[in-house]
Amino acid sequence: MSGNRYLLDTNAVVALLQGNSQLLQLLQNADWVGISVISQIEFLAFSGLSQEDKLVFQQFLRRVEVVSLMSGDTVLIEQVIQLRQQYRLKLPDAIIAAMALQINANLVTLDQEFAKVSTLKVIGW
Repeated sequence: MSGNRYLLDTNAVVALLQGNSQLLQLLQNADWVGISVISQIEFLAFSGLSQEDKLVFQQFLRRVEVVSLMSGDTVLIEQVIQLRQQYRLKLPDAIIAAMALQINANLVTLDQEFAKVSTLKVIGW
């Protein structure tokens, strides 16, 4: 896995937008930073999200790549199914993990469920 490619889980997005200095430092020299469309949906679905939070998030989205889930991406879909069945991940987590593996990125998260996936490089802060 490349050390400079990072897919941010939803909790990493929240921490980053709150100005977490450890995450800012980690991502400072990144070659690529992205989030899953799942994280985009999860963030925007938070209850109590202010209009300012939404604006900050929209600015954030202009600086990262959103990795989408396409019905024709059979390799990704098969990997999602395999990860969900093998590691008993929740479906959103299985999608995020499969995306990180497919795009050869480190997954930045504090969610310990991802540590079960032995082939996934997980980075906390």
